[in-house]
Amino acid sequence: FCGRMNFLYPSFLWALLALLIPIIIHLFYFRRFKKVYFTNVKYLKEIKEETSSRNKLKNFLTLLMRLLAFAFLIFAFAQPYISQGDDIKKGTKGISLFIDNSFSMNALSKDVPLITKAKDKARAIIEAYSPEDKFQILTNDFEGRHQRMVSKDVAISMLEELEISPSVRTIEQVINRQKQTLNSQLIDHEIIYLLSDFQESITQLDGISDTLAEYNFIPLQSVQEKNVSIDSCWFEAPVPMLNQANKVYAKVTNYSDETAQNVRLSLVENGKSRPLGSYDIEANSTVVQDFNLSIIKTGWQEMQIEISDYPVQFDDKYLFAYNINEKINILILNSSASSKYLNAAFNGLDYFQVTNQNTNRVDYAQFKNYDLIILNDLNTYSSGLTAELKQYTDGGGNLLIFPGSSLDITAANYLTNQLGINNFAERSTNDKIVGNINTDEFIFNNVYERTDQNVKLPSVTTSYSFTNFQRSGQQKLLSFRDGSSYLSKYIKGDGNIYLCASPINTEMNDLVRNAEIFIPMLYKMSLSSGRKQQIAYTIGKDDLIEVEASDVGSEILYKISGAEEFIPGQITSGNKKLLDVNDNITEAGFYDLKLEEKRLGVYAFNFNRKESNLNCYTVDELKSRFGEGVNVIDQRDDTSLASFVNSKDSGMSYWRWCIILVLIFLGIEALLLRFWQRGI
Repeated sequence: FCGRMNFLYPSFLWALLALLIPIIIHLFYFRRFKKVYFTNVKYLKEIKEETSSRNKLKNFLTLLMRLLAFAFLIFAFAQPYISQGDDIKKGTKGISLFIDNSFSMNALSKDVPLITKAKDKARAIIEAYSPEDKFQILTNDFEGRHQRMVSKDVAISMLEELEISPSVRTIEQVINRQKQTLNSQLIDHEIIYLLSDFQESITQLDGISDTLAEYNFIPLQSVQEKNVSIDSCWFEAPVPMLNQANKVYAKVTNYSDETAQNVRLSLVENGKSRPLGSYDIEANSTVVQDFNLSIIKTGWQEMQIEISDYPVQFDDKYLFAYNINEKINILILNSSASSKYLNAAFNGLDYFQVTNQNTNRVDYAQFKNYDLIILNDLNTYSSGLTAELKQYTDGGGNLLIFPGSSLDITAANYLTNQLGINNFAERSTNDKIVGNINTDEFIFNNVYERTDQNVKLPSVTTSYSFTNFQRSGQQKLLSFRDGSSYLSKYIKGDGNIYLCASPINTEMNDLVRNAEIFIPMLYKMSLSSGRKQQIAYTIGKDDLIEVEASDVGSEILYKISGAEEFIPGQITSGNKKLLDVNDNITEAGFYDLKLEEKRLGVYAFNFNRKESNLNCYTVDELKSRFGEGVNVIDQRDDTSLASFVNSKDSGMSYWRWCIILVLIFLGIEALLLRFWQRGI
């Protein structure tokens, strides 16, 4: 033996004293004399000696069998074992079992889903422990009822209720949650089990440094499947535009070791499917396919991109939703009369709603309702207007600044300092011509086929130069021939700031006479946004939805409805509300945001793609990765697993052998009593 014999419950050994009782009875009972009458006593002495000898041997053997049977029954209750070192666990044990119930556990292993095998093995583990021990059943859902310790019977019943879930947790998150629960209990030993396929994408833990708990990994291997996934989808432009061919990109990945041939990509729009083409994707590679999406109506749009792939299908569809505003609201702030050129640029376009206000009568409270604010020929800026413009741009608004003809540079630089952009330096009356247009940026991107010959660029007689702060984040959209900026863009907060070097006055700047520059510039500035629309959310990952709130009172309750309907948590942040879905969404689909039954928006939720990569760590790889800090258990059947767990925590147990010996000795006793008189 590699250890010494011990007993798990040595107090039961006191019962061995009871063996004295049958011995005493035996000794006194068989010394009593009986009178036997014979008519002929010729052979009495011979018969007496032979019978006495036989009875003594029979009685002795019967007594011995009874004593041995009773003794080994006591040993069985005391549970003898041979220790395998110093790891024998006496006292109350806290056992935490994580059963991976993510989508990947639906994979088959010998025609049986991995989740079924995981539940069977977890049941075998629980059965191997005593009723006095405490258990935690944990899944990827991290439900509240799984954050406590329960009895053996309750733990087994909880196993029966486990189902596949879209939630995905990393091994590190799981272990932290298990430790949190175990540390809150008064137990002598902390034992952790993880039953999972241990995909590489979720097994990011480098090692186990905690030595207070015992860690056991039980890997479950499936037949390796091929998988192609739509990982994401996005618009090229910051905001999709009405009556335009909007370019959309879809990222598709082949996670197998073989080329995926003839992968069909299609778009489902308003319930109608439109093919986008078929593609061959090389092994373990990603492709980005693009297509044009024509938007012909305003409001919320629901779209779905899908591929043809089998057998893993949870990641074959990607849903997205976006909003096209009914109107683009533009505010022009004037110091005196409004600009006829600015008004004319939007005249006749019903999609644009233009409002002119004088700086003496500005309604600051309405700034948040405008997509673009234009400062037209302002020579000075009040502190109140400056503060409101900063809040407006931080919140996602677009601001276009045309400086005044007689600009107060000191007042103007107070504004630029607050906005965090380059300051005005000095006024110049030299003639300048714009020599470069940045067609890589959104404002002028995809506007012109060629810019070297066909586009007439602006010229000025009066302009302002600017300081050059490296941290300002300046992007030059139009530049003079000497390289200085004519029109610059700054991303500040969630909004955009556009700063022109010259007044819009036609005597100083002929921009308004260059329609091919002026009109698309205004149009796309009003559509641009410092923050792109989030067109899709991931279940279990994106738990917060940001919405505009005209009334941010705490008594207003939003409702989200779709495959599930619930009231989200609400967090007020300025003039916005953050809605916390908090794992209430478990099915991929489109969800409506409602306020008093009024539909405010549509949000698309997709299953997490973390498990699209089906590569899993093998037993040997897990052992190499985690070393001696983790027991990687490779047990193929549940019976041997239960025995392994029992011997691991209690040494080499022999109580079953004691029961077997009890039955053997009782059987021998029965044979002695039945057949001895027959001369055997």
